[in-house]
Amino acid sequence: MKIIVGMGNPGEKYLNTRHNFGFMVIDRLAQQLGMECSKNKFQSFFCKKTMEQEEIILLKPQTFMNLSGVAVREAVDMYKCALQNLMIVCDDLDLPVGKIRIRRSGGCGGHRGLESIAACLGSTAFSRLRGGIGRPAIGGPRDHVLSAFSKEEDVLVLEAIEKACQALKAWIFEGIEACMNKFN
Repeated sequence: MKIIVGMGNPGEKYLNTRHNFGFMVIDRLAQQLGMECSKNKFQSFFCKKTMEQEEIILLKPQTFMNLSGVAVREAVDMYKCALQNLMIVCDDLDLPVGKIRIRRSGGCGGHRGLESIAACLGSTAFSRLRGGIGRPAIGGPRDHVLSAFSKEEDVLVLEAIEKACQALKAWIFEGIEACMNKFN
């Protein structure tokens, strides 16, 4: 079993914002795998499918970014999922737009969504795929993460989403080492 959680904020207001990179990846991955995340379970949009004897669960928590841990904990507990089989997809201010980075585990880097998940699970021993959203040239991070990508950045973001989906499929079917070797 593999659980992949895309992080973001629910609602039309946040639909195409930088902070919703995780939601964008889950939407595209679900499309590629022939899944539809429409059921409401674990305070999330949820879908499940078995492929090549691997049960795949996709989640888009609807709890808002900073409370994502509550939804993730519910799913992990329900499925008794080992943390090495959990992947969190989120945005990262410290990566340039269009870049992705995969890690087996690690710190939260000030990302409040990751901090919420770590606090609720009592551990940071879960994998994460971070998508670059860049740092703001002017202003603070709060306004930046809640802003839309520029037209110039859109192409890079779409490429990053596609690469992230390829990386997630590698993680599901080949494991974290193969995923990191191919995509970092």
